[in-house]
Amino acid sequence: MLTNKNLVTTDDLSNGEMEAIFSLADEMSGAMNDQLGLCRGKIMASLFFEPSTRTRLSFETAMHRLGGSVITAADVGATSLAKGESIADMARVIGSYVDLIVIRHPWEGAARVVADYSSVPVINAGDGGHQHPTQTLCDLYTIQREKKTIKGLKIALWGDLKYGRTVHSLIFALAKFGANILFYPIPGLEVPEHVLEKLTREYGGELERRETLDRTVKDSLFPLDAIYLTPSSPHQLAMMPDLNIQVELKTGVDALYVTRPQKERFTAAEKGQELKEKYPVVDKKMLRDKAFRQTLVMHPLPRVDELAYELDADPRSRYFQQAAQGVPVRMALISLLLGVREVTPPAEDVLPEIAYPLYQREFGPSCPNPRCVSIQETETKYLKPEFKIVNREPLTLRCTYCEHGFEPGYVASSDWHEGRIATKKYHSAASHWARKIRPEHLIVFNSAEEAEAHGFKPSRFSSVRRRRKSKKQ
Repeated sequence: MLTNKNLVTTDDLSNGEMEAIFSLADEMSGAMNDQLGLCRGKIMASLFFEPSTRTRLSFETAMHRLGGSVITAADVGATSLAKGESIADMARVIGSYVDLIVIRHPWEGAARVVADYSSVPVINAGDGGHQHPTQTLCDLYTIQREKKTIKGLKIALWGDLKYGRTVHSLIFALAKFGANILFYPIPGLEVPEHVLEKLTREYGGELERRETLDRTVKDSLFPLDAIYLTPSSPHQLAMMPDLNIQVELKTGVDALYVTRPQKERFTAAEKGQELKEKYPVVDKKMLRDKAFRQTLVMHPLPRVDELAYELDADPRSRYFQQAAQGVPVRMALISLLLGVREVTPPAEDVLPEIAYPLYQREFGPSCPNPRCVSIQETETKYLKPEFKIVNREPLTLRCTYCEHGFEPGYVASSDWHEGRIATKKYHSAASHWARKIRPEHLIVFNSAEEAEAHGFKPSRFSSVRRRRKSKKQ
């Protein structure tokens, strides 16, 4: 089942496999001392190149409780990465020492590179602002234990939704399980567009943005930025969206997921803005509304000032339970990946996977995300830019490493010019040629200068302007 699999994003696990992890976590949490021999003789590498308390210590505790051993590195400066060693070489070497690698790294997509080059299973413990799938397992486990289900629940996401990797993982997992999602970002820290694009394209629900919401809806509990309604929701948006959303909200919020401002990832401009606008606090006063009467208050921790200490004793608070449950959840995951335990996942309806065409060439655009592993100097020697073609109108590429999406400026074909300079033309990506060129012949450029540097000449379609993109998905 899960033996020898990698866990880089939540896409690597089906709902049934996550249910199997939860089932085994239940079993293990009730008999911790009985698990001591499961991983005897096994070694886990704990590689944490960003600060961590809960994730690192819960992983190491989990391995020790299973009877295994841990080797660790927590400072890039104390490793050969500081000497210019590539992540791929590190993965190959450490994979020859151990049975399992757990890695946290500031570069988005770094965990995927480790998984690609390691000979043992790899778990992503957080790669920049990209994803944190094992935190999502803890979050889902907490909700399911308390609410007995996830399907149809209304989960509100509050705070820094731009850089919060826990939120990005959780959004996709909640959609897979059929939950409804209420987005309340701090202004300027909204969910990245590429995350929303993937959510609406691949999980089948409907996203209603703030611009299209009725005022009574978007200000009913707190200033909502967007609402995602799952396809399994009894109230669909098709006929009367605002009325149906009001019906959804009146029944209350099932969980409020609070996140801290990820200041370590802020740009200089965002740090300046932070001084002007106070990050709002979730406290008892805010939760007095009857819609929050049965709401679970959750937080991946650490908190800073966004969650009042007065809520620690509130019976709705579950953030310390989330942290504690990280040990049995990670014990279950480690046991299954190493094949020392097996659990048969329940039967399930699996969302059909979209087989996107791949775009990979020796020249052309690189990922525009400055934190992407694929553009870092030590990694470009062996990593080539690789993208999924996720949309043709407008033409949109998604990096296979960090999952950032972007719309290139120009396109050309490797097939049309047939070696004749006169027909070696490039076109605007907003023209019909972006849809017509077959994926295997597609060539993409970010600028006209880049296209011309490769010998292409402008066609009469090279100056077609991109139509204004609608905010509503």
